[in-house]
Amino acid sequence: QVQLVESGGGLVQPGGSLRLSCAASGRGFRFYDMGWYRQAPGKERELVATITTGGSTNYADSVKGRFTISRDNAKNTVDLQMNSLKPEDTAVYYCNADRILPTATVDYWGQGTQVTVSS
Repeated sequence: QVQLVESGGGLVQPGGSLRLSCAASGRGFRFYDMGWYRQAPGKERELVATITTGGSTNYADSVKGRFTISRDNAKNTVDLQMNSLKPEDTAVYYCNADRILPTATVDYWGQGTQVTVSS
């Protein structure tokens, strides 16, 4: 089992930057694909960025060129560097760990961290 704890959220002005971090505890972090998702008020949770066990990345079109996801398997962390932030990036950001097993898919979520982009 994996426990995920996000940090780094806060209030930032448009055009600013934030770095979110997700710390994972438990066994087998390196075997999980990791991702960041977000949910704005009144909207469904959406994918922001993912990184596979092999380091391949994928981004939502809305954040391409502005956000960068990275992972450190030695530290059991996955980060999201967010630059050129916009008001529409305001949301609760969640860390996700996902693994496909022979008989099931398991995934875990953190509790979320609030990001507010406002002047």
